[in-house]
Amino acid sequence: MANQQSTNPKRGLMVLPAGAGSQKARKRPFRKLFFIILAPALLTLGLVSLSPGQSPEKSGPALGNIPYQLASWDPDSGQGNHRAVVKVANKADAVYVRLPWRRPDPEPEKKRVLVLAPSGQEIKNVFPVAVNNDYGDFVFQATEAPGDYYFYYLPYKIEGRNYPKVTYLPAEYQAETGWLLRNGLRQDWLARFNPGNFPRAEVLVFEVVDEFSSFYPMEIIATEAEVRQLLEKFGHQPYLVFPEDRRFPVRMAEFLPARWVEIGPRDSFEGQADRGEYYVFQLGLFAHKEKLDKIGVRFSDLKLTNSAVVIPAAGASCLNTGGTGWDGREFEKEIKLEKGRVQPLWCGWQIPEEAVAGDYTGQVEILSASAAPRTINLKIRVSDRVRPESGDSELWRLSRLRWLNSLLAVDWEVVPPFTPLEVRGRTIACLGRKISLSKHGLPEDIRSFFNPEVTAVGPSSVGLLDSPFEFAVRNYAGLYQELKNRSFAFTRITPGEVCWKAENEIPGLHLLLEVNGRMEFDGFVEFRLKLKAVEEAEVDDIRLTFALKEEVARYMMGLGFKGGRRPQSFSWSWDREKNQDALWLGTVNAGLQIQLRAENYSRPLNTNFYTLKPLNLPPSWWNEGRGWVSVKEELKKNKKQKRLLFTAAGGPRKIRAGEELHFDFNLLLTPFKPTNPGKHFSERYYHAYKPLEEIAASGANVINVHHATDINPYINYPFLQPEKMKAYIDQAHQRGLKVKIYYTIRELSNRAAELFVLKSLGNEIFTDGPGGGYSWLQEHLRSNYIAGWFVPELKDAAVINSGMSRWHNYYIEGLAWLCRHVGLDGLYLDDVAFDRVTMKRARKVLEKYRPGSLIDLHSANQYNPRDGFASSANLYLEHFPYIDRLWFGEYFDYNSPPDYWLVEMSGIPFGLMGEMLEKGGNPWRGMVFGMTARLPWSGDPRPLWKVWDEFGISGARMIGFWSPSCPVKTGRDDILTTVYLRKDRALVALASWAGEPVDCRLNIDWKKLGIDPKKAVLEAPAIENFQPAREFQPGEPLPVEPGRGWLLIIKSR
Repeated sequence: MANQQSTNPKRGLMVLPAGAGSQKARKRPFRKLFFIILAPALLTLGLVSLSPGQSPEKSGPALGNIPYQLASWDPDSGQGNHRAVVKVANKADAVYVRLPWRRPDPEPEKKRVLVLAPSGQEIKNVFPVAVNNDYGDFVFQATEAPGDYYFYYLPYKIEGRNYPKVTYLPAEYQAETGWLLRNGLRQDWLARFNPGNFPRAEVLVFEVVDEFSSFYPMEIIATEAEVRQLLEKFGHQPYLVFPEDRRFPVRMAEFLPARWVEIGPRDSFEGQADRGEYYVFQLGLFAHKEKLDKIGVRFSDLKLTNSAVVIPAAGASCLNTGGTGWDGREFEKEIKLEKGRVQPLWCGWQIPEEAVAGDYTGQVEILSASAAPRTINLKIRVSDRVRPESGDSELWRLSRLRWLNSLLAVDWEVVPPFTPLEVRGRTIACLGRKISLSKHGLPEDIRSFFNPEVTAVGPSSVGLLDSPFEFAVRNYAGLYQELKNRSFAFTRITPGEVCWKAENEIPGLHLLLEVNGRMEFDGFVEFRLKLKAVEEAEVDDIRLTFALKEEVARYMMGLGFKGGRRPQSFSWSWDREKNQDALWLGTVNAGLQIQLRAENYSRPLNTNFYTLKPLNLPPSWWNEGRGWVSVKEELKKNKKQKRLLFTAAGGPRKIRAGEELHFDFNLLLTPFKPTNPGKHFSERYYHAYKPLEEIAASGANVINVHHATDINPYINYPFLQPEKMKAYIDQAHQRGLKVKIYYTIRELSNRAAELFVLKSLGNEIFTDGPGGGYSWLQEHLRSNYIAGWFVPELKDAAVINSGMSRWHNYYIEGLAWLCRHVGLDGLYLDDVAFDRVTMKRARKVLEKYRPGSLIDLHSANQYNPRDGFASSANLYLEHFPYIDRLWFGEYFDYNSPPDYWLVEMSGIPFGLMGEMLEKGGNPWRGMVFGMTARLPWSGDPRPLWKVWDEFGISGARMIGFWSPSCPVKTGRDDILTTVYLRKDRALVALASWAGEPVDCRLNIDWKKLGIDPKKAVLEAPAIENFQPAREFQPGEPLPVEPGRGWLLIIKSR
């Protein structure tokens, strides 16, 4: 038996037999767990840093007597981040070494170990005797001695830049056959392998490229033997508890950290906190016997020793077992822990600022449906110090974890420019719009009060509906069943939200329809329709219909249709590969978006990641592929006028008695707010982190600071250089400049202090996925994540966030902290991975702490296979009420027709204006929509800024070609104009979509311009890279080249 070998698929390829330096392998009592006794130095924080060429010293943190230290090399050159330094005293044809590396990566036996000689030459004659997570045994040829050999045990190849592919080198060795035979190194001879037959090399030190990449101490695994010893002593307990300090976040679920061998499981924890601090600690659970179900935590009060003073348990919580969601609703999580795995329970306790200093004791009770309760005794020493803001300015304290349960800006207050909701009868009014409800709880009239230019709200209105919203059920005889109302009532009326409930029945089919609706101050209207069968019913169709007036239903966008003039008819069906569930219909100053949902809605991922978490198809509307949507132009009953009929149908089905179906939908009533051209033209963006004197000299006055910059280095975690950021912003303010930063939710930097806490929450914060990406992610997160953006220069490797989670609460609190501490002036959002609730909260925070702040949204064109063929404007429409400008974006085609520009890119039908990006855009066409390129990207708007200022465009009224009141027209659909009108002059932007040169005459309403045509002149000022100086007389044809145009000033001589 002494010469038998065993394999372990969980931990590695080979385990040496007894007599070869290890105990004989045995079947593990649990999955992937093992241990070793460490020297006390292992508990030391930090690593010793070595300069190149410096000899390692056996001091500091160590594995037994082997130190862990820092060294310097290029990991991306193919060597990886980790190595062992091995000393060879004398040259030898074959030398044996054991590397007790305690590595946490899966399947180490499948990864190559790269060996370099002291000269840097790669050693080809290497033979892996045994490779597992505990250790690696190798025989290698030592051609240089004495000297140090370097064993790189996670070498990889990296390809790509911002979405890199890192592949660990496979365990393929190129040892010479003669060398192998000469030294008895063949797999079928390993049963007789004896390391005593070879000179033995000495492991001097384990090295890592930087401290951030280190496995030490919480990813240095316990060996199998150590875990066995641990369980021999403590295995009678149903599960083991390891109370742990916040300085050592639990990082591994598959292994126990070796640190815990030294400490052992305990039933007590001691910590130190300051007054006012949110004190965080963790309880590590190890389910060594059986699976643990429904894990929970219960806290007692903390009592001051020899006193009646207490810190109440109400201030304590466990982040893993529940909290407050992004929408302000409390929730509980069901935690299960599989046998053989580790789960930390992160606990926090708010210490009152007025707390008396001293020692406090209490208990935390760990509950489980599959094991008896366990009590952990706590002793918290509270100091005399007061910790400002609960400790939030010191990231290592992890006090910001309480932000995950924040309710900041979850309220029904109204934010400018919106006005409080007004209710009269069954009519609800918000800024510029009204909706009237039928007794069934559905819209029967929708009106817009925006003027045709979308620059103001006026007294006259545009009605959208030609027929009201109707929910209809058709039986198999082809007859629609009558919907009878039982009751209607408003259930909540506040300035920011109005709710109502209507109960209806369909007696012919024994169905009940409950409608719960609510409208918010920005024009968002939610309808939750619950159809319940009192008795079993078979139906031929269930559908929602409404009709728009022909003059309103001019444009369309969504459900795979690119924005622009709507077709006469259109049909669509559900497809999970496409991020499509909403359709916008309307004209420039009156429209609506309808989005179909159900009870299973979960926000999908977007921007390159849609296919990894696509749309959940709504069971009611989809109906296993039977559901569909159509829009169809039809004659009205008078046979003279037309209207557009919208139908969303679920198709035939059988509804069981007691079954409930959810035919939910949302409406967004557009426009959301008036455009403000004067403000838009006076705010001039500079999208780069540059010296302030350079930016000021350009004429820009709003700075967007991206991530990967000196003051904002890591993506979506702008908290690591607050002093630098504040200094830059303060200096900018002194120059009259505003500073906004890149800060959003879609992915999170691996530099986030809370990263492993968030990982412990399962898939709540980070989306489950295939892993991969940069080496750091693969080595430390290992699995169940999606790799995001990567910045090679900073080794900033992001992880994709889930669609909606408590991280949104953290984001809002983080924004408030930045407002208070660095004084930022708004946000630059690069696509959006959160919903309108979070955007609304962000706007409220900015208005509270930094009034006048700005939000601009950039999006690359989402209309492609990996993004599910979504129109960016339609996808993000719910956010537009709270945004100041758009920047659309990479892959947008500026050769598209003007109706596409208007609907998909300009923002004007929704109350916004924008800028161009792809290849600098088209400056002539852009000016028709008030759009320019953005500094310092492709295209230079400064020559246009100069003309704007000379003309005084910020004080002008913008009247676009979409308005019947536009005073200058061409009489053509392919050459369009927009007029910027002042009291005594007008600036006319003219651009061509014609395919050939055109001599174009202008039709000018001189009365609207307020200019005498006999005294008028049309002057084209010289604009660099735009047009030469030229003067035209009224009525004179203008030569217009394809894709170009003119900027003319009309004024009196």
